[in-house]
Amino acid sequence: MYVYCGIDWASDHHDVALIDQDGALLAKARIRDDSPGLQQLIDLLAAYGDTGEDPIPVAIETSHGLLVACLRATGRPVYAINPMAAARYRDRHAVSRRKSDHLDAMVLANILRTDAAAHRQLPRDSELAQAIAVLARAQQDAVWDRTQAGNKLRSHLHEYFPAALEAFSTRDGLCAPAALVILACAPTPAQAAKLTRAQLRALLKKAGRQRGIDVEIERLHEVFRQPHMRQLPLVEDAMGRQTLTLVRKLEIACTSADDLAQAAVESFEQHPDARIITSFPGLGSLTGARVLAEIGDDRCRFTDAKGLKAFAGAAPVTRASGKSVAVMARRVKNQRLAAVGYVWAFAALTASPGARAHYDRRREAGDRHTAAQRNLFNRLLGCLHHCLIVRTAYDEAIAFLIPKAPDVAEAA
Repeated sequence: MYVYCGIDWASDHHDVALIDQDGALLAKARIRDDSPGLQQLIDLLAAYGDTGEDPIPVAIETSHGLLVACLRATGRPVYAINPMAAARYRDRHAVSRRKSDHLDAMVLANILRTDAAAHRQLPRDSELAQAIAVLARAQQDAVWDRTQAGNKLRSHLHEYFPAALEAFSTRDGLCAPAALVILACAPTPAQAAKLTRAQLRALLKKAGRQRGIDVEIERLHEVFRQPHMRQLPLVEDAMGRQTLTLVRKLEIACTSADDLAQAAVESFEQHPDARIITSFPGLGSLTGARVLAEIGDDRCRFTDAKGLKAFAGAAPVTRASGKSVAVMARRVKNQRLAAVGYVWAFAALTASPGARAHYDRRREAGDRHTAAQRNLFNRLLGCLHHCLIVRTAYDEAIAFLIPKAPDVAEAA
C-alpha cells in the first residue's frame, strides 16, 4: 500500500495527514514544533509502513526550518510545494473555498498522490554543500545590505555634505576604510574643513593607508575647504549625528560581508567540486561558492542541462497561442543564481576568447547586452553541467569548439 504524507507548516505547530493510494485518510495529527513533536511524527509514519528502504514521501509548504532539516536527514523524499500551487489544488477539494489546517495537510498529501512527477523533491546535498549554501547566501545578503547602506549614506550626504561625495569618489567610494574613518571623525562640513594635515595623516594611517599619503592629504585638504552650499548650523549638526549612525551601519555591513566571504571561500575550497567549478573562466572561489550553493552537489537533481538552465533563468520561455509566438526572458527563476550568472558571464568576456567570440556573435545577431550575456551564461551552464557529471575540468577548445593549431612537424 502506498502512503503519502502532507504537513501544513506553522510557527509553533504542524498538522499532519496520511492518505493511501486511493486518497482515503489513514491518520491525522497535530504535532508541536519541537523534538517530541518530531518523534511523534516519526512514530506515526512508522506505524504505517515507513522504513529506511521504503520511506514515506512528505509534502510541506516550505524548504527551510528545523522540521524540514530533520526530515531531510532521515533520507526520505521531501517535496517543498509552493503555497500558491497548493492554493490552486485546494479548490479541487473544496469548491466552497473553506480552509483549515487539516484540509491543507490533506491537499499536500494528495498533491504527491496525483502529481508527484510534476514537483521536484528537495535535493540530497551533502552536509558540506549545505554549509556552503548557508555561508554563500549570507554573504550575498551582506553584500546587498552593504550596497543599500552605502546608497542611504550617499543620499544623506548629498543633502548637506557634497564635499564628502567629491572626496570619496574613488572605486570603493564610501565603503573605503578611509571614508568611514574620516566621516566618523568629521561628519559635518564645518568639522571636515577644520581638519589639519596632521589630523588627516593620522586618520589615513588609522584606515590602513600606506602609499601616496601626502598626495591624498593635499587632495582632501583642498576638497574640504572648497566653498559649497550649506545647511543651517543646527540642521547641519543634526544631520551630522544621523551620518554617524549611517556610517556605523555601513561599517558593520562591510565587516560582515568580508568575514562571510572568507568563511564561504574556506568551506568551498574543501569541496571536491571546487576544482571543477573554478576551472571555468570568470569563476573565482567566492562566485564559485555562490554557484555551488544554488545548484548543490546532488547530481540527480538535474537530469539534463536544460533543467539547470531553466532553474537559473538562462533558458528563454516560449509563449505560443494560435499564430502568436513570443520568446521572452524567464522571470520565474533562482534569483541568486541569476545574479551570480551575470557576474560570471561578464568576467568571462575578458578571461575566455571563446566566451568573447560567442558574446560578439550574439551582439551581431541583434541581441542587446543583457540578452547576449544571458545567452553566454546559458552556454557556460551547459558546460558546467557536463563537467560536473563526467568529473572533468573546463576545456576552452571543447566548450567553444575552437580548432587546435596544426602541429609544426605535421605541417612540415
